Amino acid sequence: MKKVTLLGFMIALLFCSKISFAQTTEKHLDKPFIQDFSVKYTLEDHAVILKNVAADHNGYIQILSSKGLLRPRNGQFLFPGTLVTDRQDRPTSDKHISGIATFQDQLVYLDDKAVFSNAWAGKLFVKHELPGANILTVGKDFGFLISDGKVLKLISNSQVAWEGSLSGESVKEIKFDAKSNLYWILGSASIQVFSPNKKQLTKVIEGTNFSCLAPVAGKVFVGTKDGYLELDAKTQKQLGGIHQKMPWTEITSANEVNGELWFGSTYGAMMLRPDGKFNYFTSKRWLPSDTIVSITKGPEHSVLVLTNGGMAQISFKSMTLEEKAMYYEKQVRDRHIRLGFNATISGMTNGDVTTGSLENSDNDGLWTTMYLAGETFRYAVTKSDEALQYVRESLDAIERLYTINPLHNGFPSRSFERAGYNKTSEPWRATEDPEWDWKSTTSSDEAIGHIFACGAIAELVPDPALKKQAITIIDTLMSHVVKNDFYMIDWNGKPTQWGKWNPEYVNARPKIVGDRKINSSNIIAMLQTAWHFTKKPKYKDAAFLLMKKHGYLENLMQPMKGIGMAPKDADGLSQRLSSEWNHSDDEMYFCGYWGLYRYALNDTLKAKYKEAIIDHWEIERPEKEGLWNIMTAIAGAKKIDLNEAVWYLQRYPLDMINWTVVASHRKDIEKVAPNFRNQTITEVLPPDELPLFRHNENRFNLEGHDDGSSELSAGDIWLLPYWIGRYLNVIGAPEKAAAVVKK
Repeated sequence: MKKVTLLGFMIALLFCSKISFAQTTEKHLDKPFIQDFSVKYTLEDHAVILKNVAADHNGYIQILSSKGLLRPRNGQFLFPGTLVTDRQDRPTSDKHISGIATFQDQLVYLDDKAVFSNAWAGKLFVKHELPGANILTVGKDFGFLISDGKVLKLISNSQVAWEGSLSGESVKEIKFDAKSNLYWILGSASIQVFSPNKKQLTKVIEGTNFSCLAPVAGKVFVGTKDGYLELDAKTQKQLGGIHQKMPWTEITSANEVNGELWFGSTYGAMMLRPDGKFNYFTSKRWLPSDTIVSITKGPEHSVLVLTNGGMAQISFKSMTLEEKAMYYEKQVRDRHIRLGFNATISGMTNGDVTTGSLENSDNDGLWTTMYLAGETFRYAVTKSDEALQYVRESLDAIERLYTINPLHNGFPSRSFERAGYNKTSEPWRATEDPEWDWKSTTSSDEAIGHIFACGAIAELVPDPALKKQAITIIDTLMSHVVKNDFYMIDWNGKPTQWGKWNPEYVNARPKIVGDRKINSSNIIAMLQTAWHFTKKPKYKDAAFLLMKKHGYLENLMQPMKGIGMAPKDADGLSQRLSSEWNHSDDEMYFCGYWGLYRYALNDTLKAKYKEAIIDHWEIERPEKEGLWNIMTAIAGAKKIDLNEAVWYLQRYPLDMINWTVVASHRKDIEKVAPNFRNQTITEVLPPDELPLFRHNENRFNLEGHDDGSSELSAGDIWLLPYWIGRYLNVIGAPEKAAAVVKK
């Protein structure tokens, strides 16, 4: 390519910009929040029916089943335990236990002869003479109401104080309301209350569709097969109609736990929030199975969710975002580093990370540079020697992408791997060293990632060797691109499928097609970065050439609302490229915005770039994507939806296993008509209630069917938005966290 002098254009854009950006007016103070996670215990004998679960003040958990008492064994986060026969106290487990409850945080049992406990030195032992008794509810002052499904018996002062029935109805459940000192009884055709003082039953409401009940804070919540209704506990009158705007309406259980109302259903567990919406716990991310049997209080403010397939102990830990970052840093280093690359574990069986293997990926370069950039920002903020070492290791992997292939012309490999571990020859190729293979067909995704991370290192890491290494990579790649007329040329002498920034290719796309805008935006960002750190005129000249002569400035300024499907008379490639919104483009845009805005050739361009970045952010806002919101602060936007970004960071699950997660069935979502952006519902769901997504995926996708076959790395997904947020000063340093707080 001939060197072109663009004096007139350059005079018009006279003043060079400085490396600076206005400070956004928003900043998150990193106070402790509540992070939830689940430890699961599976039921290995599927013939066993689980009935109830309880825990005492010592944290001892017992499960009542059709084969006696069970207890959890060996469970920890990400490594499920099992439910096994409880043999710890044989005189108890040898009895025919039919009911279990707690009183004063002590375990109380029901068998065919008595109500008894091992607490209080075993002094509680009251015979009831109801051999089939299987419902046990604890009231005040060692009072108990029991039933065999037909007869009701009140035990008070260590004796049977009353006996009665529901007049032909069967008894399904009994709950005690301490505030009113009433037992609420769910019958097969009604709900009734029993006063232990008056020894009197009173019918409250008739119905055969009721499935459970829970007295909570002056109300009684009644589950049905299609939602729940509320009763005033004092007047015993129904309040309003039936509530059906909840994730799933076929309710199986309800209970107050740690001051919160929980519902179990045939499709997961739900916690009612103060705003009337629900936190939804479903899939093997949270539960052994989705059919809920009962929910109760567990040790240390946890919640025990008993399902027909086992038990989940959902814990709530107070932590800051930085503490969460440190957990994820360990996750990455423990099992997601392959030859310095930030990699996925795949080939797992049922979510067991020890059964999987690190995979090579078409996007090793991109995922790694996003992690690498995150560690660079971490170092810039904390001056951590650990972060600096991680930068060295991953930068070495990126550098070797250029040297391991036999081309030696600045073309980066997609990836590399030891020879013999790739099932097909395409796109894998032999290196000059028989020990290694390299992967060809490198994409523009990798190119923009390399430039983004290396630009951040060159600017923010003072180590001379690392700075030189990063600048050399920038220069090597961009020399290849400029020399080859804005193409990446593969082993066969032809451009790769997506490594194309040449005007003939880019401007062949109609302006409405997103590839015209993204390719223009990315190549200008890359050329500016190369010029900034090398001061080689060829890069600045090339950027001005593309902007002035070939309209790349106009291309990248195309408003996002103007991006859509190609017209019917467009070429076939344009139509294929614009069949729907490309979320990989979003990732490439925002990684490119670092170099586009920060290394702008002058202030006039910088102002235009800011306009383009904020325009892009505006259209992305419904997704509440943490990285896009935070990275918009690069351009000094006064508003970046910081609350939504923090919500994203806080609600991202600690469990990063790709479980099968389906949210399309939910009754509390409002679906929208099919559209170009593939937005499926009016309001995006929290990250921990969706399938796991990298930043290049659609957060309105409601289904993922991976069945625990892989674990993603937090390196690119979470650590990058957090650490760049810290660097851009929109996320503050942490405040001290408490050990555990009530949810």
